[in-house]
Amino acid sequence: MNKNKEKQKFNWWLRIGLSAFVLFTIYAMNFLLNPYSTYWIELRSYNKLELGLEIFFSFLFSWLIIEVSIWIAKILDRFLAWTNHSILRFGIQSLFIIASTLLLIFIQIEMFKCISEDVHLTQQEFLETWQFFFGIIIVSLFVSLVHTGHFLLKRWKTSISEVNELQLKTMELKEIAMQAELQSLKIQLDPHFMFNNFSTLSELINEDTETATRFLHNLSRVYRYMIQNLKKDIISLNEEVAFVKAYCYLIHIRHDDNVKVIFNINDDLMDLYIPPITLQLLVENAIKHNIATKEQPLVIAITSNERREIKVSNNLQRISSPFHATEIGLKNISDRYRILSAEKLPVIEETSSCFCVTLPLLNNE
Repeated sequence: MNKNKEKQKFNWWLRIGLSAFVLFTIYAMNFLLNPYSTYWIELRSYNKLELGLEIFFSFLFSWLIIEVSIWIAKILDRFLAWTNHSILRFGIQSLFIIASTLLLIFIQIEMFKCISEDVHLTQQEFLETWQFFFGIIIVSLFVSLVHTGHFLLKRWKTSISEVNELQLKTMELKEIAMQAELQSLKIQLDPHFMFNNFSTLSELINEDTETATRFLHNLSRVYRYMIQNLKKDIISLNEEVAFVKAYCYLIHIRHDDNVKVIFNINDDLMDLYIPPITLQLLVENAIKHNIATKEQPLVIAITSNERREIKVSNNLQRISSPFHATEIGLKNISDRYRILSAEKLPVIEETSSCFCVTLPLLNNE
């Protein structure tokens, strides 16, 4: 509220200042056009009251020029924006301002005639009067140029601001992408992850060759997906789900029914997009921070809803740990969404029995 009042106060003083400037410019322009005009001689003969009234009415006329110019600019902003037709807008605005100035001059002449019925201008005085009016018209055209300059300055400032904002977002996106890449590399190079998978594979080769082959096939799909798609900003939900299913197959072989991952996603949403590695990070996060045993199985559900969102939820049975969870994965997902779409952000919800992350699906734009 205070900011609005300060802005209104500033605009009020700005209009007064512009009116004074227009008044000074009108007199200066007419003095340059005809420094020997009888008007200047008459002006010297005025007493203080007459001089004050002359300046007051001239200032009032200048103020009307400014107000009418602002009003014309506001009306044209609705129908003919500067951004679409700059040259046409300048031409039409200038014509309207000149026409409105001529109308003000006409009204002023008619008022002068009503007040001074017996006054007859000589040819010299008539010529000097129109020279004065011509100076006013030039000043009104200058006012139109000021409007144009003001728009160009605002547009330049906006462009600079947009460029800086875009550069900042690009830098943030690169940083977040690097964090995601590092997170994925940690998963790929994690000794426990590699040892567990190769240990499981070694056991399967001796026990069940067919299962070992499927395990190796899914393991290669997981690594290939990470390598190929990690640097992408978004990927189709269909590809991400296929990757997560391959990853979940590895989890199932290692944890058996201790970890259950349920998929229930509408096929119509498969062509929409999601940041890569997102679902895998959420599944990994659930397994990492929750108990998963035969007596207390961990159930992870990946489902869709009517709002074109994917929900990843799990029953909450946290592992007791003296170390506080860093939640780097969740922060990385939120940051990537914030850069890709400021309007669509993940929603993280936690109750006493459930942890849920809702991910909006994106369009490839």
